[in-house]
Amino acid sequence: MAQHKSDVETVDALAKAYQELSSEIGKVIVGQEDVVRAVIISMFSNGHALLVGVPGLAKTLLVSTISEVLDLDFKRIQFTPDLMPSDISGSEILDENRQFRFLRGPIFANIVLADEINRTPPKTQAALLEAMQERVVTVGGHRHALPSPFFVLATQNPIEQEGTYPLPEAQLDRFMFNIPLTYPSYEQEVEVVKNTTTSRDVKLKHVLSATQIQEYQQLIRKIPVSDNVLEYAVSLVSKTRPGTNRATKEANNYLAWGAGPRASQYLALGAKCYAALRGKYSPDIEDVQAIASLVLRHRIVRNYKAEAEGVTEENIIEALL
Repeated sequence: MAQHKSDVETVDALAKAYQELSSEIGKVIVGQEDVVRAVIISMFSNGHALLVGVPGLAKTLLVSTISEVLDLDFKRIQFTPDLMPSDISGSEILDENRQFRFLRGPIFANIVLADEINRTPPKTQAALLEAMQERVVTVGGHRHALPSPFFVLATQNPIEQEGTYPLPEAQLDRFMFNIPLTYPSYEQEVEVVKNTTTSRDVKLKHVLSATQIQEYQQLIRKIPVSDNVLEYAVSLVSKTRPGTNRATKEANNYLAWGAGPRASQYLALGAKCYAALRGKYSPDIEDVQAIASLVLRHRIVRNYKAEAEGVTEENIIEALL
């Protein structure tokens, strides 16, 4: 499987592949470089990502473009209040020979876009949770392995709360990153309108295969991290836990709940990948800081005081850093 002589060569190849990926994706997606980088980091770290933004910011287009450039199988599931767990995982049917046969659901893909994940009831959200965590689906007592690599990219609309079911904290914790999408700048929007209102047809080339992605995922795990960087990541997470001896003033004042150990793991993994994409062979503290808000934003729970005073998760994370 290894195509490179050494891990150093593989890091160089990953940094080069990332540049190619960015320029290919840039043919379709205008701007959003930070968002693209965050999605790619979560993929190479073998994590899942939650994209949060108002409608019309090209969340779906972004995910389908990334899957095309990565030459991966892509499925989109539109989450609705009447969606059942079997609509995601698949179901057993009786075939013409009166034998039970498993009919695979849309979850059997390399990249699954869970569109508007907060529109579906907790029972259906739980079906997705098992797939994300275990990378298997259980139907009729049988476990079915999901393809590899496997990523869930979920989108959430923050403004329309009518008919939504907020994601439980345990489910939010399964997402490596919470990635906010913002409005494009004036110049970017002009370019978007130019590109999308003409008969422009973009041909994308495949940059990486599933096998190469798995090779890079293994590489990220092998990248060394110095103790001081790991300690910084763990210390950052422990400062978010109110009522503990390491908690900061902001955490004690404004947080009901802090981040768990999974945040420390994702900070270390994400920093390794962030460093590798920039051609570095080992991450430093700046790399941890660069992804801290993506990892912590959805893992800290504000209290009533923070809501009353208009203190956001961002403000609390900025104070931490």
